[in-house]
Amino acid sequence: MKELLFRTLRHEETERAPWVPFAGVHAGRLKGYTATEMLTDAGKAFESLMEVNRLYKPDGQPVIFDLQIEAECLGCGLTWADDCPPSVSEHPLDGSDEEPPEVPCDCTIPTKESGRIPYVLDVMHRMKEAVGGTTALYGLICGPFTLASHLRGNNLFTDMFDFEDEVAGLFAFCNRVCMRMADYYIEAGMDVIAMVDPLISQISTAHFEQYMTGPYTALFDHIRKAGAFSSFFVCGDATRNVEAMCRTSPDSISVDENVNLLAAKGICDKYNVAIGGNIPLTSIMLLGTQQDNMKFTVDLLDSVPVKKNFIIAPGCDMPYDVPVENCIGVAQAAIETDAVREMVRNYQAVEVDTSGVVVPDYANLKKPPVEVFTLDSAQCAACGYMMGAANAAKETFGDQIDMVEYKYIYRENVARCVKMGVPHLPSMYINGELKYRSIIPAKAELEAAIKEAIAACSK
Repeated sequence: MKELLFRTLRHEETERAPWVPFAGVHAGRLKGYTATEMLTDAGKAFESLMEVNRLYKPDGQPVIFDLQIEAECLGCGLTWADDCPPSVSEHPLDGSDEEPPEVPCDCTIPTKESGRIPYVLDVMHRMKEAVGGTTALYGLICGPFTLASHLRGNNLFTDMFDFEDEVAGLFAFCNRVCMRMADYYIEAGMDVIAMVDPLISQISTAHFEQYMTGPYTALFDHIRKAGAFSSFFVCGDATRNVEAMCRTSPDSISVDENVNLLAAKGICDKYNVAIGGNIPLTSIMLLGTQQDNMKFTVDLLDSVPVKKNFIIAPGCDMPYDVPVENCIGVAQAAIETDAVREMVRNYQAVEVDTSGVVVPDYANLKKPPVEVFTLDSAQCAACGYMMGAANAAKETFGDQIDMVEYKYIYRENVARCVKMGVPHLPSMYINGELKYRSIIPAKAELEAAIKEAIAACSK
């Protein structure tokens, strides 16, 4: 099991694609623990992760999936929830968008004793001792771009245009944090360091190459020299940046359902980088049946002509309430593909019912709605920052606009996405028109678009 994943990360031929469930806080659900309990109590986390290992039979397994560990150590305020990881609610470097961001002193880089890092290391040591001989263990670190966003807030997206040198300095600092965290986790026995940077899907390729190519390349080289494998996790529609990601030389990348996996694998194969993904988190894993999950997994595996350099995995961190039987179905399909293929050969999934969805008469509204379609802004970093931009606009325009978030975790919102043809998550519509797809709008740009919509509604 463990060696199967290692061979894939060494870019060798394998008899099947390795299976890596990103159980995250869903692990806590298996033992009846809340997300908060799972992410603060080492004993409960270990129990939960061992249940993941028993039920889902992974070849590789992330230990703690929480992108706020580093942010909390660096002074970010968190909002906690029972069914998802905490979200960043206070940004210590947030200030005027007319002033450049400060670059923290290296003296603030977290130590092994900072924040919840002792809890994480405790769980890692326990998992290494218990299953490290058979299961490849992933240590997850928050990527430098997302960490910088946690520190600076939405101003970062404007800063990249206005304060190039200061932003580059902030990214460099965050990358040094990443290297330090990688060292801690490798020392604790982690086989793979996954650099999780979901917000990288929300920037242009030009900005990626300007700011991030150097830091990422240095980070993956650092991990390689320390004796571990590396993985580059991204969420959202990262299509435009897949090739740039590959050029930073990670051992693997991991993408979600917004990315065409076959097209992305073609790019990854060119650079000899493994790719993992991309079972849909909500429409299949959370809201589908066990047969839906089996069928999707088999079809995905069958669609990949060359199994080399491929890892079967959810698109990102699994929602808390994913039914256990659905994940067992995925595991079965990943491990016993031929048998499951026969089981679901004639299975037909039920189409999404959109008959109950009422779409506003946008042409005759008195004020424009700002509709943000997210996976869930409380769980998805990219979605959270797009909602942050929308909320800031609501504060500016007040009653001149309506603002609503449609979370994809609910069946009725899945149906609305289908009816409106929402292409990717997150997406923002203004008065029924798609304005931003997988990119966080700068404040001035968003305000200009809203002013235009207000003017149109007033005619």
